[in-house]
Amino acid sequence: MKRAIILLAAVAAGLTTATARPPNIVLIFADDLGWKDVGYQGNDFHETPNLDRLATQGMVFSAAYAGAGNCAPSRACLLSGNYTPRHHVYAVQSTDRGPKEFQRLVPIPNRSGLAKDNVTMADALKAAGYATGIFGKWHLDGPEGAEPGEQGFDTVHQSYHGWGEEKAKDATNPKGIFSLTRGACAFMEKNRDRPFFVYLPHYAIHTALEAKPETLEKFKRKKPGVQHNNALYAACLNDLDAGIGILLAKLDELGLERDTLVVFTSDNGGTQASSQEPLRGNKGGYYEGGIREPFIARWPGVIRPGSRSDTPVINLDLYPTFLAAAGATAPAGKMLDGESLLPLFRGDGALKRRAIFWHFPGYLNQPVIRGRDIDVRDGFRSRPVTVMNEGGWKLHLFHEEWQLDGGRARIDTNRAVELYDLNTDLGERTDLARSNPAKREEMLDRLLAWMKDTGALVPSERNPQYTPPAPDAAPAKAKKKVKSE
Repeated sequence: MKRAIILLAAVAAGLTTATARPPNIVLIFADDLGWKDVGYQGNDFHETPNLDRLATQGMVFSAAYAGAGNCAPSRACLLSGNYTPRHHVYAVQSTDRGPKEFQRLVPIPNRSGLAKDNVTMADALKAAGYATGIFGKWHLDGPEGAEPGEQGFDTVHQSYHGWGEEKAKDATNPKGIFSLTRGACAFMEKNRDRPFFVYLPHYAIHTALEAKPETLEKFKRKKPGVQHNNALYAACLNDLDAGIGILLAKLDELGLERDTLVVFTSDNGGTQASSQEPLRGNKGGYYEGGIREPFIARWPGVIRPGSRSDTPVINLDLYPTFLAAAGATAPAGKMLDGESLLPLFRGDGALKRRAIFWHFPGYLNQPVIRGRDIDVRDGFRSRPVTVMNEGGWKLHLFHEEWQLDGGRARIDTNRAVELYDLNTDLGERTDLARSNPAKREEMLDRLLAWMKDTGALVPSERNPQYTPPAPDAAPAKAKKKVKSE
C-alpha cells in the first residue's frame, strides 16, 4: 500500500518514468573536487571520461554550490537539508583555527556532528520505502553527532576510514575507491527489486593523494597543461572517475539505468593543489573557488540529455529534490531550506526562491590563493562572514568590520561588505560595493532578514588577545599546503 501511494504521488508530480515504482536514487559525492577539475569544464590535463559521458547524458549545472566551504559542514547541509545556522556545524572540529592574535572577534563555537534528532534525507527516504546505504565518508559522528546507522542508513559500508594514514595501503584500491564502489554495486544488485538510495561519498580526492601505479605513470608521461600539471592529483581523479564508470556500468547491467536518478557533485572547492581560475580562492573560503562545484544530474525520460542549467543551486536542494522524485513528503516538523530541482530537471519551470546563502561565524587557518587582504598578516582562509548569491549577484558581509568598524553607518569606508556581479566577473576581481550602493543596500537588507529568520549566531565579542598589525607589517602569502579541513 505504501509503495502504491508513493507511485501515485510520483505520477501526479509528472514523473513519467515512474511506471512501476519510484526511481532509485544514486548520489555520488566527491571530496575536495574543484569546479575546474573535471574534463567537461575544460580542464587541460585531467581526464574524466565517465563524468564527461554522464554530462552528455544528463544536465550540467554551471552554478552549483556546496552548502559550506569545507567537508563536515557541507555534508551536514546536504544530509539535513538545512543551512548552517540551523544545525551549527560550521567547520571541521573547531571554528577557532588560526593565529589567535590576528582574530578580532571571539568565534561562535562549532558543533562536532549532525545531531541525532535532525531527520536526514536517508531517514525520509527510508520512511518512504527505500532501501538506504552509505558507502564511504560520513564525517558527522563527533561527540555531538551520530553514526550513519542512527540517521537513516540500513547499510553502512566504510571500507576505508581515512585520508592516507592507514598502515597497510592497497595499491589496487587507492582512497578506497574500488572497494566502496563494489559495496555500492552489491547493494544495488541485492535491492534491484525495490527502490534504493545509494549515498557514495568518496574519500577521493582529499589528501593524502593516492593512485594506482599504472595510472600515476600515465600522467607522469603526459604533457602538462597550461593550468593543470599535477600528475598525482590527476591520477587520483582518474581512478575516481574509473570507479564511477564501474558504478554506472552496474546500473546498465542490472537494467536499472532508466529507473535511476544519478547525481554527481562535490563537498567543497578544490585545494591549492589544483588551480580553479578564473574562480577566486580555494577550499575553506567563500569566494567562488571554495564553494562552486561540478554538478551533474541524469534521469532518462525526465532530464533531457546534454541539457544545461545556469540557475544557482546548492547541495541542500537535493533533500527536497529526492523527496519530490520519490513522491514523498517531508517528515512532520522537518524544515527544509532548499527547493526541489524537479522543475529544472524537467525543463518546464523555474525555482521560486530569490537567493541562496552561506554563514560561517568563525576562523579557518591557512590562507588561500587570491584570498582577502584585509590584514597584511592574514593567515586565514576565512574570517567570520555571511554570503548570498541572488541571480549571480554575490554579497559578502564580513562581521569583524560590521561589528567593530561602524557597521552600516560607515559601510562606504570600513570594507564590511563586498559586492560582485558574477555574470560579468566570475573571478570576483571588481568589488562594486561602493560604486553600486543601491544594489548593495537592497541585497544587504535581504541578507540581514535571512540571518534573523534562521537565527544565525554572529560573533560580537572582541577578542582580548587580538594585536593590531604594525604599520610596516609584510603581507601574508598563500602557502601551497593542501592537506586542510
